[in-house]
Amino acid sequence: MRRLRFNGTGSGINGCPAVHEDLDTGEIIVHGPPLTDPGDLARLRHLGAGETAVVVPRELLVDWGPKEVVRVPHVIGLDAFDRLFTQFEHTAWRLETRRRYASDEATETYRQFLRGEPVDWEGADTRWCAERREQAALGKRFERVRVIDNPPTQGQLYLLDNARRNSSVGESIFSLRRSQADLLGLPGEDFWIFDSRLVALLVFDNEDSLVSVELITEPADVSRYVQMRDAAQHHAVPYETIAAEVAAE
Repeated sequence: MRRLRFNGTGSGINGCPAVHEDLDTGEIIVHGPPLTDPGDLARLRHLGAGETAVVVPRELLVDWGPKEVVRVPHVIGLDAFDRLFTQFEHTAWRLETRRRYASDEATETYRQFLRGEPVDWEGADTRWCAERREQAALGKRFERVRVIDNPPTQGQLYLLDNARRNSSVGESIFSLRRSQADLLGLPGEDFWIFDSRLVALLVFDNEDSLVSVELITEPADVSRYVQMRDAAQHHAVPYETIAAEVAAE
């Protein structure tokens, strides 16, 4: 079975015609109303047996078709990635899908959490907290949706507790069950969206460490991630809701 990604549609009403992409082969699948007039079909060249001609507007291919034969990623370092959090103007939104993060496990707060002690979030990463407060005071908005397994992993339980710290410095934290994320067709990747025009796709190694960040600015690609954001945000709930459910399980 193909792993298909919905790229976009030329219709805001019935979703047809539309473009999909095979994530493994790179092949493009276009569907739309069939061309049925015998005279038109007779003038088509190289239409083979079993093939169907479909009619799509030019804008569909311009907006949602690939622009390059081989996509060349624009990768930046972690220092450049950090600067994005002060350079954006309005909104920064993240989807977190991983079951663990190596960077979390290297912290004293994580060790406190594992020991069952109350986590000292007030003394944790004061520079990061100060920067978030400064940016929030400028009217900028930070939001995250964190995908939670059932049952949650240790790393996800830690992040549920961590959400108290993030909320205190101006972030809005939401949670989404993995089963719901799968039904929505959300990708198994982490990314930030800045001002709905720039996507920072986070690249992790096999040890769950963040190693690089790919910037995505192509409008059609950004729009696809914005659609994912809207779906995730619509179905997510405040983190306190999931935390209460987990505590009751």
